[in-house]
Amino acid sequence: MPAPTRRKLLAALAPATALMALPACTLVPVPAAARVGPDSFAPLVKRVLPSVVNIAITETVGGRDPLAMLPPELQRQFRNRFRGRPQEMTGAGSGFVIEPDGTIVTASHVVSNATSITVGLSNGTTLPARLIGADELTDVAVIKVDPPNPLPAVGWGDSRALEVGDWVIAAGNPFGLGGSVSAGIVSARGRDLGAGPFDDFIQIDAPINPGNSGGPLFNAEGQVVGVNAAIYSPSGGSVGIGFAIPSELVSRIVAELRGKGRISRGWLGVSLQDVPGQNMPGAGSVVIAGLDRTGPAARSGLRPGDIVTAVNGETVDSARGLIRVVAATPPGNAVRLRLRRQQQSLDITVTVGTRPKIEEN
Repeated sequence: MPAPTRRKLLAALAPATALMALPACTLVPVPAAARVGPDSFAPLVKRVLPSVVNIAITETVGGRDPLAMLPPELQRQFRNRFRGRPQEMTGAGSGFVIEPDGTIVTASHVVSNATSITVGLSNGTTLPARLIGADELTDVAVIKVDPPNPLPAVGWGDSRALEVGDWVIAAGNPFGLGGSVSAGIVSARGRDLGAGPFDDFIQIDAPINPGNSGGPLFNAEGQVVGVNAAIYSPSGGSVGIGFAIPSELVSRIVAELRGKGRISRGWLGVSLQDVPGQNMPGAGSVVIAGLDRTGPAARSGLRPGDIVTAVNGETVDSARGLIRVVAATPPGNAVRLRLRRQQQSLDITVTVGTRPKIEEN
C-alpha cells in the first residue's frame, strides 16, 4: 500500500491593501492546522514489526464438527477436508511479544484447541510455544516461548483514547505470507457483532485478511491499542472492514491469564431482557426474565419480572451493561441491586457466584 502523502495546507492571502486598511488593534483569526498523517509509516513499522510473530498450529479433531473449532477465516479452506473422522489439521495466525521473556498475546481461536504451537520470529527463528491461558468469551490467549535471548516487545496503548478517524496500523501474517502491515483509520467504535456479551470491537478500514487473527493493531505512536480478531467478508478476503478487540479489555484479560491461567467471572444465574420502549415506565432498565433455581440471584430472593435499575448505586440501562458489571465482580463478592417490583423499590444484596464454563458441543 503506498504511504500516505501529507496534505498541503493552502493559506489564502488577502490583498496587501486590505490588510493595511484594518485598524492596528484588529486580530485576524488563523485557522488551526489539521492533524495529518505521516509522510511514511516506515520508521514506526521498523520499530514495532520485530515484535510481531507468526503462529502455526496443528490440531487433531474427530467425533465433532471440526468447523466449529476453526478460526472463521480458515473455515473455507478446510470445509471439504473433514468427514467426521479423526485427522490432523493445520492453521496459521499472528501474535505479538509483550515481554522480552517470550510472553506472547494472540487470539484464543488461533491456539486454544491446538495440539502443538510453533512461533516464527521476525528473524526467521522458529520456537515451540505452550499455552498459558485462553479466554473464549473475549477471544484472548497468552502463549509462551523460551527464547535464547530477550525478544523485542511492544507496550499497551489506551484504546479509550482512540477517535474515529485516527490512523492505525494492523500487523500480522496474512495468508501465511509472513510479517506484513496495512494502514487505515478507525472507522467506528463499540461494535457489537453478536459474538458474546463482551463485544466492544474497534472497527477499522486497515485491511485484515486470513492469518491476521491475533496480530496487533498499533496507534500512530507504535502502541498496541487492539488485537485483530475478525473481518466482515462475503468472499473470505478483506473487503475493507475489520474488527479488533480493544486493548483496554485485552490488557486486563492478559494480566489475569498470566497470573492464574484462567478467567473467573461473576455470575448471578439470571436471564435478562432489556425493557423495550423509550416512553414506557422502566425504559432504560433491565428485566429479569428467568432464574437458575440454584443460582445466587434465586437464593437472594430475586424473582422473574423484577426490574433492575442500578448496581452498586450506578444506573444500568441494558442487559449487556449489567452482565459486564457482574462479570467484572470477583466471585464471592457482593453486589447491591436496586429493583422495582410492581410498585415497590427494593435493594437486594447478592453474593456473586462463578460463571459456569462454556461446554463444548
